[in-house]
Amino acid sequence: MIIVPVKENENLDRALKRFKRKFEKTGVIKELRVRKAFVSDAERKREQKIKAVYVQQMREEKDNA
Repeated sequence: MIIVPVKENENLDRALKRFKRKFEKTGVIKELRVRKAFVSDAERKREQKIKAVYVQQMREEKDNA
């Protein structure tokens, strides 16, 4: 549960903005989207490999630049 203490004389919009920021950091929406669709283990591994290759290429480009 996310708790955002509202200070005295604080604007409600500012408190709401802090709540939204905390909510995004917890990753609730991201996890909900992941759980929404079933992904097989083979598919998950393939995506991880593709991501690893991409990250490695980016690091090599950065080192060469």
